[in-house]
Formats: sequence, C-alpha cells, structure tokens
Amino acid sequence: MIGSIIPSSRFLVERLLQQVEWNRTRVVVEYGPGVGNITREILKRLPPDAALIAIEMNKDFVRLLRDQNHDHRLKVVHGSAVNVRRILKRFGHCGADYIISGIPYTTLPEDVRVHVMHESRAALNGGGALLIYQFTRAVLPYLRREFGDVRTDFEPLNVLPAQLFTCEKRRELSIA
Repeated sequence: MIGSIIPSSRFLVERLLQQVEWNRTRVVVEYGPGVGNITREILKRLPPDAALIAIEMNKDFVRLLRDQNHDHRLKVVHGSAVNVRRILKRFGHCGADYIISGIPYTTLPEDVRVHVMHESRAALNGGGALLIYQFTRAVLPYLRREFGDVRTDFEPLNVLPAQLFTCEKRRELSIA
C-alpha cells in the first residue's frame, strides 16, 4: 500500500517539516517512508544526537532505505505503525517527539485506523505532535476523536494537492 506513486513535492515536504522544533527534537518516527523522499529531508534537519525510526511495511522499500541511507541516526524497521510503542522500546526510547505519517489511512480497515491513531497518541511524548499528510480529509474525524484539536493546512503545489493535519499531545501538568 502506497499513498501516491509520485513522491511528495519539495513544497509539501517543506510545509510539513517546518512545523518541527528541530532544536528540541530527539526522536522522530516516520510511518510509511516509501522510497525515502521525506526521510532524507528529516535527516538533513535532525540534530546529530537524535534518532529517526522509519516504519515501513513493504520489504522492498525497507531494503532500498537501508541500502541508500547509512546515517547512524536512521533505524529502518519492517513493521506496522500499530506497533510503534514496541518499536520505540526496542531502540531504547520511551516516546517520540514527532510522528510523521503519509500512510494512506483510507485504505486501512477501520479498526486498524483507530488502533494506529490510539497508538500514535500513546507513543508521543508530552508536547509532541503527529504530523499527517493525506490527499483527502477522511482521516480528520479519527484524529479529532483521538486528539481533540487538530490544525489543518493545505499544500496545492503537490501532485495530488495534499491536506496536512497537526495533532499535538498536551504536556502533563505537574503539581509541585
């Protein structure tokens, strides 16, 4: 399953990644990196002591990503986004600062879609965000159900024009 046979445009990649506070980022998860168009751009911006965990279901894409990227910060996993917390723990991380996703949610069975949303929220550190790009707004009710507030944006300079969704996980308030 791929979201588009045409890689994301530089305009979409820039609009998506400009939301990341790179100086505070230590762990990024990317769902469905495909051929690595966005992966490469994340690595250009990622701090030297940070990690990028790319979760991909297609074995050919996993092999391609591993062969083309020899950056020690990148861990490519053949697996599913439903296991994001287990995958984070495998690499010694308690959570992610950002999850970036372009997986085609409309092609997932509803129970899997709901489970991925729940696991994504649970995997985020407080103050972290789920950044999604899609070609329809069909995922919006699922995001609102799990996160409440969702910021939306639109990138027309992409084939197909893309919808962007930002869902933040609020920081837990501690009482001192």
